[in-house]
Amino acid sequence: MGLGKTLEALCALRPRAEAGGRPSLVVAPTSVLRNWQDEAARFRPGLATALYHGPRRRLDEGADLVVTSYAILRLDAEDLGAREWDAVILDEAQNVKNPDSQVARAAHRLRAGFPLAMTGTPVENRLAELWSQMQFANPGFLGTRDDFEQRVAGPIAAGDAEAAARLRERLRPFVLRRRKRDVAPELPPRTDVVLRVALEEPERAVYDAVQAATRRDVLASLQGGGSVLAALEALLRLRQAACHPALVPGQRADTSSKVELLREELETVVEDGHKALVFSQWTSLLDLVEPHLRAAHVPFLRLDGGTRDRAGVVSAFQADDGPPVLLVSLRAGGVGLNLTAADHVFLLDPWWNPAVEDQAADRAHRIGQTRSVIVYRMVAEGTVEERILALQARKRELFDAALGEAGAAASLTREDLLQLLQ
Repeated sequence: MGLGKTLEALCALRPRAEAGGRPSLVVAPTSVLRNWQDEAARFRPGLATALYHGPRRRLDEGADLVVTSYAILRLDAEDLGAREWDAVILDEAQNVKNPDSQVARAAHRLRAGFPLAMTGTPVENRLAELWSQMQFANPGFLGTRDDFEQRVAGPIAAGDAEAAARLRERLRPFVLRRRKRDVAPELPPRTDVVLRVALEEPERAVYDAVQAATRRDVLASLQGGGSVLAALEALLRLRQAACHPALVPGQRADTSSKVELLREELETVVEDGHKALVFSQWTSLLDLVEPHLRAAHVPFLRLDGGTRDRAGVVSAFQADDGPPVLLVSLRAGGVGLNLTAADHVFLLDPWWNPAVEDQAADRAHRIGQTRSVIVYRMVAEGTVEERILALQARKRELFDAALGEAGAAASLTREDLLQLLQ
């Protein structure tokens, strides 16, 4: 992530005059469509690039490169799938990780002489996601979906080292992995720090009450083969209670130990002349952080799903005289952004999928960064968050077995839920 995949892909594209009149197609998240246009204009000015997006979209028949979004691919699957493309590039290809989704089916229908799937996190939840992306890039190469599950994904999840070795060997000619230590040895180091937070008595009482209310019944249901939905709901409530009592329905609180520690850390960061990103999965938690930053006179910006001018917010934060803190929702800002003005990253609520966290941290730790980056994971002691950290370590081991060194995870299984809630 952040190692120049966009530029490298652009360098591989041909003008349609050299490709038998066939243009190339890039499918990317809506948030980075402008970035593809800008990068093409900067590094491949000879390519006529056209945006295919919006309610009045029309394909430019004279374009060498067409840039569109996954949403449009899904809506216009028939039209886009009927054309012959010289190359098709899926940016952030984990968007087609679910082979049953409409967007994945649309991607699998695209016809190109050179299909390319680009992602920093080829496996976010389970190894079957790798099959879906490879089915686009090299159809049939990993066999049928059921065959892959039985012969590859299942045995690897069960710890079969030989199955993992066979998969790595089979993928080797078709996977180009770009590691920071190899591609950008000049990139300053990244340090990961766990900031442990001790809950105050009122917070602990709320957390313990949530745990007591759900733990026995949910565990009994899981162990008896019942639905995992109640367990996921219980896990959500426990995670929220570990961050701020006010996130728990029926509870009120002006602050929390985690928010207080964050404010103290940010004040130090700003006083020392640095900039910071603050990530949370919940915009409601960012809402609770904002008043404390205002009271501490810490200038900040915010980027979430409701932000209309994403480019303007990013530009303002990246400016030397811009606000030193950017509050970011994980969903809105976890991919496709260059935020190298920051050299401190705070992850307010740990997630069991380390790939998602790494995507967020790499908004700052990427090419263009000149300072060492410190990533802080804020973890409430004696809560489910500590068990989430342990789960992350096991998920990384499973992914490493399949693809070598990486920061990704397997799915949250019934067994995982049992361990987290016990």
